[in-house]
Amino acid sequence: MVIEQLIFTFISFAIFVSMFFRMIRRNDTTYVIILVLEAIGIALNFLEVLFRIKLNMIFFILKYLMAIFLPIGIIILEKRNRRLFEIINLKKAKLYVMLGNTKKAKQALLVLLNKNSNSAQAHKMLAQIYEQEGGMRKAIDEYVQAIDLNKKDYDSYYKVAELLNNLEKQEEAAQMLFNLLNKKPEMYEATILLGDILLASEMYKEAVNVYQDALRYHPVSYDLNYNLGIAYTMLNDFQSAKVCYEKAAQINTLAYHAKYSLAEIALIYKDLEEAEKRFLEAIEEEELSADGYYELAKINLIKGQKDIAIQYVNLAIDINSKKIVAKVKKDPIFIPVMAKISMPFNLEDTREENKLQEKEIKAKEHLEEMAEITRHLSYHDIKLLKKNTQRKEKIVQREEETNQKERQD
Repeated sequence: MVIEQLIFTFISFAIFVSMFFRMIRRNDTTYVIILVLEAIGIALNFLEVLFRIKLNMIFFILKYLMAIFLPIGIIILEKRNRRLFEIINLKKAKLYVMLGNTKKAKQALLVLLNKNSNSAQAHKMLAQIYEQEGGMRKAIDEYVQAIDLNKKDYDSYYKVAELLNNLEKQEEAAQMLFNLLNKKPEMYEATILLGDILLASEMYKEAVNVYQDALRYHPVSYDLNYNLGIAYTMLNDFQSAKVCYEKAAQINTLAYHAKYSLAEIALIYKDLEEAEKRFLEAIEEEELSADGYYELAKINLIKGQKDIAIQYVNLAIDINSKKIVAKVKKDPIFIPVMAKISMPFNLEDTREENKLQEKEIKAKEHLEEMAEITRHLSYHDIKLLKKNTQRKEKIVQREEETNQKERQD
């Protein structure tokens, strides 16, 4: 016991002196707390020696914890460039954020950065607070400083791109995302955002390349396959788009938007049975139901089934009379059955708010427009179109097989 106390006294005193000189050298009063705790631990040992008593287990553990283990832990953290002042202020800031007091959190972080501007964590946390408050430009500045201090902080890299996009600086955001994906090509969120920017900018070929690269890492992603289908759609490569939409529909059986796109592609190739089947699946989605029933009505008119067509078009009008009535009046295919179509006096849209994204709306309208154009083509023209697209399909399949081999290797 005496030897243990002597060893404890020597080690604890040496640590105390070391911590004291750290405080003096760095002019950091934060160390006072540690010195006080060390002093309490040393005092417990002194009382044990002076009065020749044996401390119970609780005081024995406290003695070692306060005088040796806690300060050694601080020294180890500082060896890893984590100073006590930084640790305490970061913890304070996190606590204030949890309590919803962002003002106090910012104060703690600014005090920390005033003493140590090289704290990447402090810059990042301050950026998150600014972002939460709506100060996007300030947030960008702090995220950039965090990146400068930690080049592998890919999350901050992504946040800068996201905020630039929100500020309608798509070109700068895209450049940030290209750089990020060069360093971390498997980063899913970066691919999705970059793809959306490229689609919105009508850079469809570039979007195809981005999605294809990402599918090497996430082959069963619904969003990547579906978005790639949109990009191919806007390039009028309908066969490649069909392959992508089919994969998306396989991955997510409730992917009604993909099924609607497949139905329109089937119409382009005059495959009425396939189109009807897909539209019947797509009408399960409320926001697609009016258009789906309208397209089903046209299919049945082409097939000569007027009674069924009338039922479908009336269902479409019940759902969204404002939109469907205008389309019916415009399309001459409905002239033979116009007298039996229920035309309401008050035109209205009874659907909920449209949840389709801009890229989906553009692709949907483009497919509908192309289906309308091809409706007036002969079957001979469609056969020629099919032959060309079948060649493209074989090329796409070969590329897929090559990519699978590359992933296996």
